Amino acid sequence: MVDSVLATGIAGVQTGLQQAQKAAETIASAGTTEPEANSQASLTEVAVELKLSETQVKASAAVIKTADEMIGTLIDIKA
Repeated sequence: MVDSVLATGIAGVQTGLQQAQKAAETIASAGTTEPEANSQASLTEVAVELKLSETQVKASAAVIKTADEMIGTLIDIKA
């Protein structure tokens, strides 16, 4: 059970980091492409995606921390 919680947390962190990287690359390349009519709106959407990615990574890190605490508790009980 703890293993699946830990795996879920790690997968969440990895997904959040991948989404953040994609959003960051989009923001970084915004000035290098030809201007679009919706470029400001697109950048706003990408900035929101970046913030959502940050929230996902933080939440997943909390899941990992909880799994770690569960493992520590189980070790203490066994000892």
